[in-house]
Amino acid sequence: MNRFRLRATAYALVILLGVLAALPSILPPTSLQWAPDWYRQHHLSLGLDLQGGSHVLLKVEQGPLLAEKTRKIAQELSQRLDRNGIQHGRPVVDADHVRLAIRPAAAMEAAERLAADIRDNQGRRQLAVTHDGLFLLLRPSSSLSQQVVSDAVERSLDVVRRRIDETGVVEPRVTRQGDDAILVQLPGVTDPERITALLGRTARLTFHLVADGSGPDRTLALPGAEDGRRYQVEATPLLDGGQLADARLGFDSRTHQPVVNFTLDSDGGRLFGDITTHNVGRPFAVVLDGEVITAPVIRTPITAGRGEISGNFTPQQAGDLAMLLRAGSLPAPLQVVEQRTVGAELGGDTIRMGVISGALGAALVLVFMISIYRRWGVIANTALAINVLLVLGLLASFGATLTLPGIAGLILGIGMAVDANILINERIREETEKGKNAMAALRAGFQRAFATIVDANITTLIAVGLLFGFGSGPVRGFAVTMAVGLLVSMFTSVSVTRLLMEWRLRRRQRQPLALPEIPGFQRLRQRQRPIQFMRVKALGIVLSVLLSALSLGALVWPGLNQGIDFLGGTAMEVQVPASLPENTLRQALRDAGLTDAALQPFANDGHFLVRMPASDEGNARVETAKTAITRLDAGSRFPRVDMVGPAVSGGFIEASILAVLLAGAGMFAYLRLRFERHFAWAALITLLLDVSKTLGFFVLTGVEFNLTAIAALLTLIGYSVNDKVVVFDRIRENQKLNPDQPLETLINVSLTQVLTRTLFTSATTFLALLPMGLLGGGAVASFALPVLFGIVVGTTSSMYIAAPMAMFLERWRPTQRADTEALAERP
Repeated sequence: MNRFRLRATAYALVILLGVLAALPSILPPTSLQWAPDWYRQHHLSLGLDLQGGSHVLLKVEQGPLLAEKTRKIAQELSQRLDRNGIQHGRPVVDADHVRLAIRPAAAMEAAERLAADIRDNQGRRQLAVTHDGLFLLLRPSSSLSQQVVSDAVERSLDVVRRRIDETGVVEPRVTRQGDDAILVQLPGVTDPERITALLGRTARLTFHLVADGSGPDRTLALPGAEDGRRYQVEATPLLDGGQLADARLGFDSRTHQPVVNFTLDSDGGRLFGDITTHNVGRPFAVVLDGEVITAPVIRTPITAGRGEISGNFTPQQAGDLAMLLRAGSLPAPLQVVEQRTVGAELGGDTIRMGVISGALGAALVLVFMISIYRRWGVIANTALAINVLLVLGLLASFGATLTLPGIAGLILGIGMAVDANILINERIREETEKGKNAMAALRAGFQRAFATIVDANITTLIAVGLLFGFGSGPVRGFAVTMAVGLLVSMFTSVSVTRLLMEWRLRRRQRQPLALPEIPGFQRLRQRQRPIQFMRVKALGIVLSVLLSALSLGALVWPGLNQGIDFLGGTAMEVQVPASLPENTLRQALRDAGLTDAALQPFANDGHFLVRMPASDEGNARVETAKTAITRLDAGSRFPRVDMVGPAVSGGFIEASILAVLLAGAGMFAYLRLRFERHFAWAALITLLLDVSKTLGFFVLTGVEFNLTAIAALLTLIGYSVNDKVVVFDRIRENQKLNPDQPLETLINVSLTQVLTRTLFTSATTFLALLPMGLLGGGAVASFALPVLFGIVVGTTSSMYIAAPMAMFLERWRPTQRADTEALAERP
């Protein structure tokens, strides 16, 4: 078997496996009934923005957790102080530290040494110790804080999973996010208030004797959950929820009121029997999360290990409490810091929009390739179809979740995959014009295009990698789709396309290769003199700097239309009859007490966006707004509700700024490695100008600036540098071939040579995204529209800004070097 057949066999096997992996995600389930279950389930999962559901981010409240851990270690320190004869007071929790009085003051230094000597099993200090007058101040060390929070998150994950399983939600996803957060995705749940309330409750159940003055000195004053009384109970619990074996909803046989019947395990039952035997006649308080639910008097010993918790419960409240007790208590409270809800109907509309815009974008690209390359365009389109199937197959194999930004990444990947084919075809055309036969031109074209393709893809992968590292949710889905698409395109555009072209030329390898010509571009290539791009170099740079300065000024006033990702708060999409006046809606919100709610038209007639600032009562305010609007029209719908807390939005701002800065630094470092310094600096300066003008586009159009917009900026950074790599690569190549040619002439020649491929590659990416920009609506406007604008800006800046900038920097460098040498020669 010759090398061609061996490659063909290997590629065919890879493609076959990819297609088989993609089929369950493409074909309807009814057509795969013959297949085994494991194969039918091997498909892409749909994100919540496509199928509907709720996304909830829960954050562990570290303060109480670390304070309690520090208090326990302080008790251990108290014992050490006693053994060393050092007098001290009782440990007192005070905000983020524990105070411990030391007497006399001369013993403070010894007490500090004892505190600093408390270590864990790995020998790490557990306390950070300082003092203030007579008080020893104890705080958890960084290693202890990290360990305690990590353990709490792991235990909370297990409890949250059990609680969700109890609610009956189908296929929930509960994953750890970051150091101290838990991400919960609930498909099909479009009213998550009850579930989030259940997830956030600590559900720590303890049993205390009510203090009667005869017990230990230390007591706690706890509020009653229903009656408003203050109960003085003994501080040390005699029993806790960890000894429960089961808890179920029941009804009191006398009052028929809902109660929670609980059963203790063997140890708990024995302990409960001892407690009730020795404390007949005393009230026994049942405490849940610091509130006394009930405090019945012990009438007789209870030795069966069973009991009931009564209160003014509704059946749902008693059932929820029983569920919480069965699932176990959380080690620390969980705060809902982000919540996003998408209705199933909106998800279905999003899928249809994504499929239609994606199909139209792909069709435009396919038609464009055939129109400019004819039969060679068919080969490129064949490789493109294989690319899409392999990407879907790989994403399904990785267990990836397809989101709307993921669909955008897939569409953008189609345009960028074709870019490589255009680079190859144009290189082959140039080699053919030098008089080489078909096979020689083919090999030289692929060889010369390969380095440019690798450089361009790596720069884009840098931006995509930062998106994955700093993004979350759907933005990460976009990054994964883009990364897989770029890597697969290296295989399809280079290997598969080359194999198909070699197969097409196998019978006429030594004949000239005839690539179709477009008349206007044919005359462009046959010009005797290059286009004089450098004649407007100063005007281009001045105009670009001026537009960037105006764009940066617009960031100050009127400023970006920031979304709740950065501002925090609540954004609720409302759909009402088109006949309902906007002023009526606004007045209804005011009458409901939501005076700070902003109402603005959104998408079509009858669609509005209600925005409310961040508040601890986010869910309650959402329900108030829904009630007020529903009173105006009972058929009102709320397709989407997003809530983002201030802590999360602040984190988004920091992460986004860092991601953009790192993207620029990463691009510069890679270009500095692959090109000379003046090229890297020219690319970085031009990139800053491109990004600033794109920010001005956000201000001018009023497109919402959110996390999807950050994805657009990073994509633009990758694509813009991608385009400049093509230009710089040709300039560098011509410098090696014609080292004595004047630099300005050389750049004009290089830009004229790459003009065709630059316009073609930009056109394919633009056409791929154009339908999504026109049809996508508000859901993807923050991504598609800025990227379309960025493609135009990036293409023109490569010609009129980056190349002249590289020339100025190249001319400035020898002058600077000569000045330095002249200074060094002075006496």
